Amino acid sequence: MQRGMTGRYEITNIAGERIRAFVPHPLPPHPPLELNDQRQRLLERATLALGRLDSVTLLLPDPGLFLYAYVRREAVLSSQIEGTQSSLAQLLLFELEEAPGVPVDDVVEVSNYVAALNHGLERLKEGFPLSNRLIREMHAILLSRGRGSEKSPGEFRRSQNWIGGTRPGNAHFVPPPPQHVEECMAALEHFLYDEGNPYPALIKAALVHVQFETIHPFLDGNGRIGRLLIAFILHHDQVLAQPLLYLSLYLKQHRAEYYRLLDLVRTDGDWEAWVDFFLEGVELTASNAVETARRLVSLFQQDEQKIQTLGRVASTVLRVFRTLCERPLVTLNQVCERTGLSFPAAAKAMGALERLGIVREITGQRRNRVFAYQEYLTILSEGTEPL
Repeated sequence: MQRGMTGRYEITNIAGERIRAFVPHPLPPHPPLELNDQRQRLLERATLALGRLDSVTLLLPDPGLFLYAYVRREAVLSSQIEGTQSSLAQLLLFELEEAPGVPVDDVVEVSNYVAALNHGLERLKEGFPLSNRLIREMHAILLSRGRGSEKSPGEFRRSQNWIGGTRPGNAHFVPPPPQHVEECMAALEHFLYDEGNPYPALIKAALVHVQFETIHPFLDGNGRIGRLLIAFILHHDQVLAQPLLYLSLYLKQHRAEYYRLLDLVRTDGDWEAWVDFFLEGVELTASNAVETARRLVSLFQQDEQKIQTLGRVASTVLRVFRTLCERPLVTLNQVCERTGLSFPAAAKAMGALERLGIVREITGQRRNRVFAYQEYLTILSEGTEPL
Protein backbone atom coordinates (compact mmCIF):
# COMPACT_ATOMS: atom_id res chain seq x y z
CA MET A 1 0.00 0.00 0.00
CA GLN A 2 1.30 3.45 -0.93
CA ARG A 3 0.63 5.61 2.15
CA GLY A 4 3.06 8.37 1.25
CA MET A 5 5.95 9.35 3.50
CA THR A 6 5.98 7.74 6.95
CA GLY A 7 7.56 10.78 8.55
CA ARG A 8 8.61 14.33 7.84
CA TYR A 9 11.84 15.99 6.79
CA GLU A 10 13.40 18.54 9.09
CA ILE A 11 15.87 20.95 7.53
CA THR A 12 19.03 21.59 9.54
CA ASN A 13 22.42 23.12 8.84
CA ILE A 14 25.61 21.16 9.52
CA ALA A 15 29.02 22.62 8.67
CA GLY A 16 27.37 25.13 6.36
CA GLU A 17 25.39 22.49 4.46
CA ARG A 18 21.61 22.26 4.30
CA ILE A 19 20.58 18.80 5.53
CA ARG A 20 17.21 17.01 5.22
CA ALA A 21 16.88 14.73 8.25
CA PHE A 22 13.97 12.28 8.42
CA VAL A 23 11.79 12.14 11.56
CA PRO A 24 9.48 9.08 11.46
CA HIS A 25 5.86 9.11 12.60
CA PRO A 26 5.21 6.83 15.61
CA LEU A 27 4.03 3.25 15.10
CA PRO A 28 1.62 1.65 14.24
CA PRO A 29 1.27 2.49 10.52
CA HIS A 30 -1.71 4.54 9.42
CA PRO A 31 -3.85 3.42 7.71
CA PRO A 32 -3.42 -0.06 9.26
CA LEU A 33 -1.55 -2.84 7.50
CA GLU A 34 -3.44 -4.59 4.74
CA LEU A 35 -3.55 -8.22 5.91
CA ASN A 36 -4.97 -9.79 2.74
CA ASP A 37 -5.25 -13.56 2.16
CA GLN A 38 -1.76 -13.87 0.69
CA ARG A 39 -0.18 -11.99 3.61
CA GLN A 40 -2.20 -14.04 6.10
CA ARG A 41 -0.82 -17.21 4.48
CA LEU A 42 2.73 -15.84 4.74
CA LEU A 43 2.09 -15.06 8.42
CA GLU A 44 0.68 -18.55 9.04
CA ARG A 45 3.64 -20.25 7.33
CA ALA A 46 6.14 -18.15 9.26
CA THR A 47 4.30 -18.84 12.53
CA LEU A 48 4.26 -22.60 11.85
CA ALA A 49 7.98 -22.54 11.05
CA LEU A 50 8.61 -20.73 14.35
CA GLY A 51 6.57 -23.40 16.15
CA ARG A 52 8.79 -26.11 14.65
CA LEU A 53 11.85 -24.11 15.67
CA ASP A 54 10.53 -23.73 19.20
CA SER A 55 10.03 -27.49 19.49
CA VAL A 56 13.49 -28.28 18.07
CA THR A 57 14.82 -28.21 21.61
CA LEU A 58 12.91 -31.48 22.17
CA LEU A 59 15.26 -33.12 19.66
CA LEU A 60 18.38 -32.04 21.47
CA PRO A 61 19.97 -33.71 24.48
CA ASP A 62 20.92 -30.23 25.71
CA PRO A 63 19.01 -27.22 24.26
CA GLY A 64 21.63 -24.88 25.72
CA LEU A 65 24.18 -26.55 23.47
CA PHE A 66 22.37 -25.40 20.32
CA LEU A 67 21.77 -21.92 21.72
CA TYR A 68 25.49 -21.56 22.58
CA ALA A 69 26.56 -22.46 19.06
CA TYR A 70 23.77 -20.64 17.23
CA VAL A 71 24.28 -17.38 19.12
CA ARG A 72 27.94 -17.37 18.09
CA ARG A 73 27.08 -18.10 14.48
CA GLU A 74 24.66 -15.17 14.53
CA ALA A 75 27.27 -12.91 16.13
CA VAL A 76 29.66 -13.64 13.25
CA LEU A 77 26.98 -13.03 10.60
CA SER A 78 25.54 -9.87 12.15
CA SER A 79 29.01 -8.38 12.57
CA GLN A 80 29.96 -9.30 8.98
CA ILE A 81 27.12 -7.12 7.71
CA GLU A 82 28.88 -4.23 9.50
CA GLY A 83 32.16 -5.04 7.75
CA THR A 84 34.06 -7.33 10.15
CA GLN A 85 35.85 -10.36 8.70
CA SER A 86 35.89 -12.73 11.67
CA SER A 87 35.03 -16.39 11.15
CA LEU A 88 33.20 -18.63 13.60
CA ALA A 89 36.39 -20.63 14.24
CA GLN A 90 38.29 -17.40 15.02
CA LEU A 91 35.63 -16.35 17.53
CA LEU A 92 35.75 -19.74 19.28
CA LEU A 93 39.56 -19.60 19.33
CA PHE A 94 39.42 -16.09 20.80
CA GLU A 95 37.18 -17.40 23.57
CA LEU A 96 39.86 -19.97 24.44
CA GLU A 97 42.15 -17.70 26.42
CA GLU A 98 44.94 -20.23 26.06
CA ALA A 99 44.91 -19.95 22.25
CA PRO A 100 47.30 -17.23 21.02
CA GLY A 101 47.58 -15.64 17.61
CA VAL A 102 43.94 -14.89 16.82
CA PRO A 103 43.41 -11.54 14.97
CA VAL A 104 41.97 -9.30 17.63
CA ASP A 105 40.04 -6.28 16.29
CA ASP A 106 37.27 -8.01 14.35
CA VAL A 107 36.93 -10.86 16.84
CA VAL A 108 36.57 -8.46 19.79
CA GLU A 109 33.54 -6.91 18.05
CA VAL A 110 31.95 -10.32 17.55
CA SER A 111 32.73 -11.34 21.14
CA ASN A 112 31.09 -8.12 22.38
CA TYR A 113 27.98 -9.05 20.40
CA VAL A 114 27.78 -12.43 22.17
CA ALA A 115 28.19 -10.69 25.54
CA ALA A 116 25.47 -8.12 24.72
CA LEU A 117 23.05 -10.84 23.64
CA ASN A 118 23.72 -12.94 26.74
CA HIS A 119 23.26 -9.89 28.98
CA GLY A 120 19.89 -9.18 27.39
CA LEU A 121 18.82 -12.80 27.88
CA GLU A 122 19.77 -12.76 31.54
CA ARG A 123 17.87 -9.52 32.13
CA LEU A 124 14.72 -10.90 30.47
CA LYS A 125 15.00 -14.05 32.61
CA GLU A 126 15.05 -11.82 35.69
CA GLY A 127 11.74 -10.31 34.53
CA PHE A 128 13.25 -7.05 33.29
CA PRO A 129 11.07 -5.52 30.52
CA LEU A 130 12.18 -5.21 26.92
CA SER A 131 12.71 -1.46 27.08
CA ASN A 132 14.95 1.42 26.06
CA ARG A 133 16.95 0.90 29.23
CA LEU A 134 17.69 -2.72 28.27
CA ILE A 135 18.53 -1.67 24.69
CA ARG A 136 21.02 0.87 26.07
CA GLU A 137 22.54 -1.69 28.44
CA MET A 138 23.09 -4.12 25.57
CA HIS A 139 24.56 -1.34 23.44
CA ALA A 140 27.00 -0.41 26.22
CA ILE A 141 28.33 -3.99 26.18
CA LEU A 142 28.36 -4.16 22.37
CA LEU A 143 30.71 -1.15 22.20
CA SER A 144 32.58 -1.80 25.44
CA ARG A 145 35.88 -2.76 23.73
CA GLY A 146 37.52 -2.30 20.36
CA ARG A 147 36.19 -0.28 17.44
CA GLY A 148 33.33 2.04 18.35
CA SER A 149 34.19 2.15 22.06
CA GLU A 150 34.68 5.92 21.75
CA LYS A 151 31.17 6.39 20.30
CA SER A 152 29.11 6.85 23.48
CA PRO A 153 28.38 3.20 24.42
CA GLY A 154 24.97 2.86 26.06
CA GLU A 155 23.86 6.42 25.24
CA PHE A 156 21.46 7.74 22.65
CA ARG A 157 23.33 10.02 20.30
CA ARG A 158 23.70 13.75 20.83
CA SER A 159 25.02 14.49 17.37
CA GLN A 160 23.84 13.86 13.81
CA ASN A 161 24.68 10.55 12.15
CA TRP A 162 24.03 9.43 8.58
CA ILE A 163 23.92 6.33 6.38
CA GLY A 164 25.96 6.11 3.17
CA GLY A 165 28.12 8.92 1.85
CA THR A 166 31.02 10.71 3.51
CA ARG A 167 29.00 13.37 5.38
CA PRO A 168 25.34 14.27 6.04
CA GLY A 169 25.31 16.49 2.93
CA ASN A 170 25.87 13.60 0.51
CA ALA A 171 24.39 10.76 2.60
CA HIS A 172 21.94 8.19 1.29
CA PHE A 173 19.77 8.68 4.40
CA VAL A 174 19.91 11.06 7.37
CA PRO A 175 18.08 9.87 10.54
CA PRO A 176 16.31 12.27 12.94
CA PRO A 177 18.29 15.21 14.38
CA PRO A 178 19.66 14.38 17.85
CA GLN A 179 17.05 16.49 19.69
CA HIS A 180 14.32 14.14 18.38
CA VAL A 181 15.97 10.82 19.26
CA GLU A 182 14.61 10.59 22.82
CA GLU A 183 11.00 11.29 21.79
CA CYS A 184 11.20 8.86 18.85
CA MET A 185 12.60 6.10 21.06
CA ALA A 186 10.01 6.81 23.79
CA ALA A 187 7.25 6.32 21.19
CA LEU A 188 8.91 3.09 20.03
CA GLU A 189 9.06 1.86 23.64
CA HIS A 190 5.31 2.48 24.03
CA PHE A 191 4.72 0.33 20.95
CA LEU A 192 7.04 -2.37 22.36
CA TYR A 193 4.84 -2.45 25.46
CA ASP A 194 1.88 -3.25 23.19
CA GLU A 195 0.26 0.12 23.76
CA GLY A 196 -1.85 0.68 20.66
CA ASN A 197 -0.38 -2.37 18.90
CA PRO A 198 -3.07 -4.43 17.13
CA TYR A 199 -0.62 -6.87 15.51
CA PRO A 200 0.80 -10.31 16.41
CA ALA A 201 4.39 -10.52 17.69
CA LEU A 202 5.88 -11.43 14.30
CA ILE A 203 4.50 -8.35 12.58
CA LYS A 204 5.32 -6.23 15.62
CA ALA A 205 8.96 -7.38 15.30
CA ALA A 206 8.95 -6.48 11.59
CA LEU A 207 7.62 -2.97 12.28
CA VAL A 208 9.92 -2.30 15.24
CA HIS A 209 13.02 -3.32 13.30
CA VAL A 210 12.37 -0.78 10.52
CA GLN A 211 11.46 1.97 13.00
CA PHE A 212 14.63 1.36 15.03
CA GLU A 213 16.81 1.41 11.91
CA THR A 214 15.11 4.64 10.78
CA ILE A 215 15.68 6.36 14.14
CA HIS A 216 19.29 5.05 14.27
CA PRO A 217 19.52 6.16 17.91
CA PHE A 218 23.21 5.37 18.47
CA LEU A 219 26.41 6.65 16.87
CA ASP A 220 27.47 3.08 16.10
CA GLY A 221 26.08 -0.46 16.45
CA ASN A 222 22.53 0.32 15.29
CA GLY A 223 22.38 -2.52 12.76
CA ARG A 224 23.48 -5.17 15.23
CA ILE A 225 21.10 -3.99 17.98
CA GLY A 226 18.26 -3.65 15.44
CA ARG A 227 18.71 -7.26 14.31
CA LEU A 228 18.91 -8.49 17.90
CA LEU A 229 15.61 -6.76 18.66
CA ILE A 230 13.79 -9.15 16.29
CA ALA A 231 14.86 -12.23 18.28
CA PHE A 232 14.24 -10.50 21.60
CA ILE A 233 10.69 -9.42 20.73
CA LEU A 234 9.76 -12.99 19.73
CA HIS A 235 11.32 -14.35 22.92
CA HIS A 236 9.84 -11.65 25.17
CA ASP A 237 6.36 -12.13 23.67
CA GLN A 238 6.64 -15.91 24.25
CA VAL A 239 6.60 -16.92 20.59
CA LEU A 240 9.96 -18.65 21.18
CA ALA A 241 11.07 -20.16 24.49
CA GLN A 242 14.67 -19.40 23.46
CA PRO A 243 15.71 -16.52 21.16
CA LEU A 244 16.69 -18.83 18.31
CA LEU A 245 15.55 -16.80 15.31
CA TYR A 246 18.34 -14.76 13.75
CA LEU A 247 17.82 -13.19 10.34
CA SER A 248 21.37 -11.98 9.66
CA LEU A 249 22.18 -14.67 7.08
CA TYR A 250 18.95 -13.90 5.17
CA LEU A 251 19.66 -10.17 5.30
CA LYS A 252 23.30 -10.73 4.31
CA GLN A 253 22.19 -12.72 1.27
CA HIS A 254 19.56 -10.13 0.25
CA ARG A 255 21.25 -6.90 1.31
CA ALA A 256 20.26 -4.79 -1.71
CA GLU A 257 16.58 -5.77 -1.43
CA TYR A 258 16.63 -5.23 2.34
CA TYR A 259 17.90 -1.64 1.98
CA ARG A 260 15.51 -0.95 -0.92
CA LEU A 261 12.52 -2.01 1.19
CA LEU A 262 13.60 0.11 4.18
CA ASP A 263 13.71 3.11 1.83
CA LEU A 264 10.32 2.18 0.37
CA VAL A 265 8.72 2.24 3.83
CA ARG A 266 10.12 5.71 4.51
CA THR A 267 9.35 7.33 1.15
CA ASP A 268 6.16 5.55 0.05
CA GLY A 269 4.76 4.07 3.25
CA ASP A 270 4.84 0.59 1.72
CA TRP A 271 5.00 -1.41 4.94
CA GLU A 272 3.36 -4.40 3.24
CA ALA A 273 6.30 -5.04 0.85
CA TRP A 274 8.68 -5.05 3.82
CA VAL A 275 6.41 -7.31 5.92
CA ASP A 276 6.16 -9.85 3.06
CA PHE A 277 9.97 -9.91 2.71
CA PHE A 278 10.36 -10.22 6.48
CA LEU A 279 7.84 -13.08 6.84
CA GLU A 280 9.46 -15.00 3.98
CA GLY A 281 12.80 -14.56 5.75
CA VAL A 282 11.39 -15.78 9.05
CA GLU A 283 9.98 -18.94 7.46
CA LEU A 284 13.20 -19.69 5.59
CA THR A 285 15.46 -18.93 8.56
CA ALA A 286 13.40 -20.94 11.06
CA SER A 287 13.22 -23.92 8.67
CA ASN A 288 16.98 -23.79 8.10
CA ALA A 289 17.63 -23.65 11.86
CA VAL A 290 15.48 -26.75 12.39
CA GLU A 291 17.35 -28.56 9.62
CA THR A 292 20.69 -27.54 11.18
CA ALA A 293 19.58 -28.91 14.57
CA ARG A 294 18.52 -32.19 12.96
CA ARG A 295 21.83 -32.52 11.14
CA LEU A 296 23.72 -31.93 14.39
CA VAL A 297 21.66 -34.56 16.24
CA SER A 298 22.31 -37.02 13.41
CA LEU A 299 26.03 -36.22 13.46
CA PHE A 300 26.27 -36.74 17.23
CA GLN A 301 24.45 -40.08 16.98
CA GLN A 302 26.65 -41.34 14.13
CA ASP A 303 29.85 -40.37 15.94
CA GLU A 304 28.65 -41.94 19.20
CA GLN A 305 28.13 -45.19 17.30
CA LYS A 306 31.72 -45.03 16.04
CA ILE A 307 32.94 -44.52 19.60
CA GLN A 308 30.90 -47.48 20.87
CA THR A 309 33.08 -49.77 18.71
CA LEU A 310 36.15 -48.96 20.84
CA GLY A 311 35.29 -51.49 23.55
CA ARG A 312 36.61 -50.89 27.09
CA VAL A 313 37.80 -47.31 26.53
CA ALA A 314 34.52 -46.21 24.92
CA SER A 315 33.03 -44.75 28.12
CA THR A 316 36.02 -42.44 28.70
CA VAL A 317 36.15 -41.38 25.04
CA LEU A 318 32.40 -40.62 25.17
CA ARG A 319 32.94 -38.27 28.12
CA VAL A 320 35.48 -36.32 26.09
CA PHE A 321 33.28 -36.43 22.98
CA ARG A 322 30.33 -34.91 24.87
CA THR A 323 32.55 -32.02 25.90
CA LEU A 324 33.17 -31.39 22.19
CA CYS A 325 29.40 -31.47 21.56
CA GLU A 326 29.12 -28.59 24.04
CA ARG A 327 32.17 -26.68 22.76
CA PRO A 328 33.42 -27.65 19.28
CA LEU A 329 36.87 -26.15 20.01
CA VAL A 330 38.60 -27.22 23.23
CA THR A 331 42.00 -27.60 24.84
CA LEU A 332 42.95 -30.66 26.87
CA ASN A 333 42.99 -28.55 30.04
CA GLN A 334 39.35 -27.61 29.42
CA VAL A 335 38.47 -31.26 28.83
CA CYS A 336 40.04 -32.14 32.19
CA GLU A 337 38.07 -29.35 33.92
CA ARG A 338 34.76 -30.41 32.36
CA THR A 339 35.12 -34.18 32.71
CA GLY A 340 37.25 -34.60 35.83
CA LEU A 341 39.65 -36.82 33.86
CA SER A 342 43.40 -36.69 34.39
CA PHE A 343 45.46 -35.03 31.67
CA PRO A 344 46.94 -38.35 30.40
CA ALA A 345 43.44 -39.93 30.27
CA ALA A 346 42.00 -36.93 28.41
CA ALA A 347 44.93 -36.94 25.96
CA LYS A 348 44.52 -40.65 25.31
CA ALA A 349 40.76 -40.29 24.69
CA MET A 350 41.34 -37.31 22.38
CA GLY A 351 43.87 -39.40 20.46
CA ALA A 352 41.19 -42.05 19.97
CA LEU A 353 38.79 -39.40 18.61
CA GLU A 354 41.52 -38.21 16.21
CA ARG A 355 42.06 -41.74 14.90
CA LEU A 356 38.30 -42.08 14.33
CA GLY A 357 38.40 -38.89 12.25
CA ILE A 358 35.99 -37.06 14.58
CA VAL A 359 38.41 -34.37 15.78
CA ARG A 360 41.61 -32.81 14.53
CA GLU A 361 44.28 -30.74 16.22
CA ILE A 362 44.44 -27.31 14.57
CA THR A 363 47.52 -25.52 16.00
CA GLY A 364 50.29 -27.93 14.94
CA GLN A 365 51.97 -27.24 18.29
CA ARG A 366 53.22 -29.62 20.95
CA ARG A 367 51.88 -27.45 23.79
CA ASN A 368 48.56 -25.62 24.26
CA ARG A 369 47.02 -27.70 21.52
CA VAL A 370 43.45 -26.98 20.37
CA PHE A 371 41.14 -29.72 19.09
CA ALA A 372 38.24 -29.08 16.72
CA TYR A 373 35.10 -31.14 16.19
CA GLN A 374 35.44 -30.40 12.51
CA GLU A 375 32.15 -31.63 11.05
CA TYR A 376 30.19 -29.78 13.76
CA LEU A 377 32.06 -26.57 12.90
CA THR A 378 31.48 -27.13 9.17
CA ILE A 379 27.71 -27.42 9.63
CA LEU A 380 27.55 -24.30 11.83
CA SER A 381 29.81 -22.26 9.55
CA GLU A 382 27.70 -22.64 6.39
CA GLY A 383 26.94 -19.18 5.05
CA THR A 384 29.32 -17.42 7.44
CA GLU A 385 32.09 -16.96 4.88
CA PRO A 386 33.26 -13.32 5.02
CA LEU A 387 31.54 -10.98 2.57
